[in-house]
Amino acid sequence: MKKNILFSLSVMLLGFANAQIYSTSTGTVSFVSKTKFEEFSAYNKQTQAAISVNKGTVQFKLPINSFQFEKDLMQTHFQENYMESATFPTSIFKGKIKNLSEVKFTTDGTYEVEVPGSLEMHGVTKEIEVKGSIVVKGKSITLLADFSIECADYGIKIPKNNVSQISNTINIKVDCTLSPKKKK
Repeated sequence: MKKNILFSLSVMLLGFANAQIYSTSTGTVSFVSKTKFEEFSAYNKQTQAAISVNKGTVQFKLPINSFQFEKDLMQTHFQENYMESATFPTSIFKGKIKNLSEVKFTTDGTYEVEVPGSLEMHGVTKEIEVKGSIVVKGKSITLLADFSIECADYGIKIPKNNVSQISNTINIKVDCTLSPKKKK
């Protein structure tokens, strides 16, 4: 009897520990460039994201060449001229939730979070702090954020003849729904 209880408890604890990592490979990151004269946007639905609910660590990795634009020519210019995706194929964010104790991962709700971390893009890594929300609903966790970056901070050059059409400030939105990571 004692062995059965210990075995059952061990299985429950292993399952609980395994469920502490949530992930996806189909998260969405989008961006908007807006000037007085022009606005364009793109989205990427191949964002890999993960969160450790125990540690509060958050990671995102997205392939730069998976951004989709309204026009093919915009996508080509973005990949080749600005992001140089052949040389810099991914962008990565790694951070840790500053106010982790305020997030109740076992209770449905929306929790505001602050996540300082490092954003690597175009071969440059910068420390940033992102404010966002964690939405807990059933067995899923959705990570939401809306923040801006400056192209110049990441060595992304906008030619002088395009300054009126492409903003140095890019607004980025994150919307990734994660599920408990399954044991392999």
